[in-house]
Amino acid sequence: MDGRMVQDSSMALEKGVDLFEKCCRFTKAKELMNVHMYPYFRVIESAQDPEVIIDGKKLIMVGSNNYLGLTNHPQVKEAAIGAIRKYGSGCAGSRFLNGTLDIHVKLEEKLASFIRKEAALVFSTGFQVNLGVISALAGKDDILIIDKMDHASIIDGCRLSYANVVKFRHNDMADLERILKEHKSHKKLVVVDGVFSMEGDIVNLPEVVALAKKYQARIMVDDAHGIGVLGKTGRGTAEHFGLEKEVDLIMGTYSKSLASIGGFIAGDEQVIHYIKHFARALIFSASPPPASVAAVSAALDIIDNEPERIQRLWKNTEKVQNGFRALGFEIGPTETPIIPILVGDDLKAFTMAMMLHQEGIFANVAVSPAVATGKALIRTSYMATHTEEQLDRVLTGFEKVGRELGIIG
Repeated sequence: MDGRMVQDSSMALEKGVDLFEKCCRFTKAKELMNVHMYPYFRVIESAQDPEVIIDGKKLIMVGSNNYLGLTNHPQVKEAAIGAIRKYGSGCAGSRFLNGTLDIHVKLEEKLASFIRKEAALVFSTGFQVNLGVISALAGKDDILIIDKMDHASIIDGCRLSYANVVKFRHNDMADLERILKEHKSHKKLVVVDGVFSMEGDIVNLPEVVALAKKYQARIMVDDAHGIGVLGKTGRGTAEHFGLEKEVDLIMGTYSKSLASIGGFIAGDEQVIHYIKHFARALIFSASPPPASVAAVSAALDIIDNEPERIQRLWKNTEKVQNGFRALGFEIGPTETPIIPILVGDDLKAFTMAMMLHQEGIFANVAVSPAVATGKALIRTSYMATHTEEQLDRVLTGFEKVGRELGIIG
């Protein structure tokens, strides 16, 4: 069938019955492309280092979640290469059947020890952890209580569960208590981000724990952006607050501080055993590849052996937070290396991102539905491996662009 016949076949469909009709109506992205203001799917030609190369040009990367700078670490790369040499490039099946290698089991033991829980279970992506865990544990007549600003993977996991889902206002403990009180006779799971990925603020975990105990709810913390960042030894939000024993389940991803792709859930052995046998996102997905597993294991060793990386990360974070505030930018309630620049208008945010690109700075744009309508922002995030000189150039570039757009000054 040639292209003309395909086109004729498509045109034969009656208006209003063609599933693809919405694809033709979606023009916003191409409109932005046509005026060179499209900030997504930029093609990077180098590693996720403090500087990256795009179209042969060097840019300072402040749009990566590579918080500890481990994705290009020689020890991590050598571990991945060694795993490929021994196990090949993939597992050719799911964990449930033929895809469990000894290194998967060893990593689960290592993660459980690292997070200080009885057991852990690894998944192929962080998104799949939330899909699999939430939908395995909660069902019809159960209650899932989530923060309004929780990650999309939590929301989608809730949708798959068939449980009743109730959202509370962002980090609003009075609203959380109201909901818990309303559902005190139901089985409940409270699911929160440890660090909120757009705002950069930290969940009020002490209050969440206290309220969950009061109303007999279980707690799951998505610590994708907390592990390797928060806590004295980088164990995340629960360690940060000294509440590791009080949180039932801790979820983490490898695509941030752990320098790979995948995710895990850690908790009591009986609960992890149950999830292992009921999480469809685990049972029906291909197993994490050997290189990814080995890279994570090496990253965990580096976190333990090089605590100065976390110290440098926080030194850089403090410098940039103070710098943005001194320039007059509004950065909201951030407490972490995720530092948003609040812009408001979508078009202005797109413009700012492209102007920053021209200044040699790679930063991300977040508009609705990633953030509330009218709350568009430039999302920046920082690494332990950024130099003082690079951060000074970032602040200078932001100042220039911010003044030209009337965002500051």
